Amino acid sequence: MARVPEATTRFGGRFGGRFEGRLVGLDIARCLALLGMVATHVLDPFGPDRELEPAQWLAGGRASALFAVLAGVTVALATGGRQRFAGRELGARCTGLAVRALLVALLGLALGVPDSGLAVILTYYGVLFLLALPFTALGPRALLALAGAWAVVVPVLSHLVRPELPERGWESPDPGQLAEPGRLLAELLLTGYYPALPWLAYLLVGMAVGRLDLRARTVQRVLLGAGLATAVLSTVVSRLLVAWAATPTVEGETAAATAARLADAPAGLYGTTPTGGSWQWLLVAHPHSATTFDLAQTTGSAVAVIGGCLLLVGALGELPREALRVLAGAGTMTLTLYSLHVLLRTDALWPPDDAFHWHALVLLAIGALYAAVRRRGPLERAVGAAATAATRLVRGSPEVSPGTGRR
Repeated sequence: MARVPEATTRFGGRFGGRFEGRLVGLDIARCLALLGMVATHVLDPFGPDRELEPAQWLAGGRASALFAVLAGVTVALATGGRQRFAGRELGARCTGLAVRALLVALLGLALGVPDSGLAVILTYYGVLFLLALPFTALGPRALLALAGAWAVVVPVLSHLVRPELPERGWESPDPGQLAEPGRLLAELLLTGYYPALPWLAYLLVGMAVGRLDLRARTVQRVLLGAGLATAVLSTVVSRLLVAWAATPTVEGETAAATAARLADAPAGLYGTTPTGGSWQWLLVAHPHSATTFDLAQTTGSAVAVIGGCLLLVGALGELPREALRVLAGAGTMTLTLYSLHVLLRTDALWPPDDAFHWHALVLLAIGALYAAVRRRGPLERAVGAAATAATRLVRGSPEVSPGTGRR
């Protein structure tokens, strides 16, 4: 298998312990996910003719899915990558991840307080990390098989169960909702904008990706090709099935009415299919519908982006690779910059407008500055320190040496 050491970067001096061997391609993918989410938040999804805008068509549903798949990659790398940790070391790493998840979830609750008008993903993100921990001992094949079964079964179960659950009442979770723990839990797991149970499929795929040799060019090509094929195939099959389901026998509707009803959300739904809707909704691939076809399409696009970014970095020479590392430095501090983006969407910090380029420029400039001086973002440092302390507390002994499972 051809190896591509250029897909990594190595920082020397006092920063080497944090950044040595970092996969720059993954940081570029994280940067693209961040910019994609900003675009869907800032730009109008429709143009003057009510046609879907290119930014919404490209990033709607896909940017957040890319974040989730990358979260799975992070979990896999933190628990050994290709050489999985086991025993006490795995328990220590999982404890660190659990602390990280709880802190991210709490930050998400705090960001739900300002009136940003956004569905903040971070609390869901923290729950996803916790849900992924029981599967950290699995290898890539088992993870992929489980992800496939999960993406098929859980959307159906969600469609059956959600009518019995409290209706979603909030755009974003916030501390006040802790007074209704049952409703909050239902929203985080099934009824919310980023329902964690269906979305666990993203993390399982990401964990499978993280268990591969991501520095191998062959693996990178497979990720790009398989991701594109999955995205295209799931979209085509969904459209064919929607057309087939549009029959005059569906709840007394005409075929045309049924087809229009199922195709009525080109910009996406609100996390799930309509509560109490007919089973035909499970055939759509609309963004944020959490159907099998939505999960497959967005997972495929995310995996393709990851493979493409790794291939790109591996093909560059040292100087352009270093320039790209700095330019996409926002990908190394997405927790900080996403939180800043949420705050910038409030009237107090940034008057509402559709100037995506200004939002992107601010985030890219801050990321480039931190990358140029080889520093982690402030929230990344704080959360990382707490997670590391928890890991060391459980480990109770010096860190395992290279060659025993560390990436």
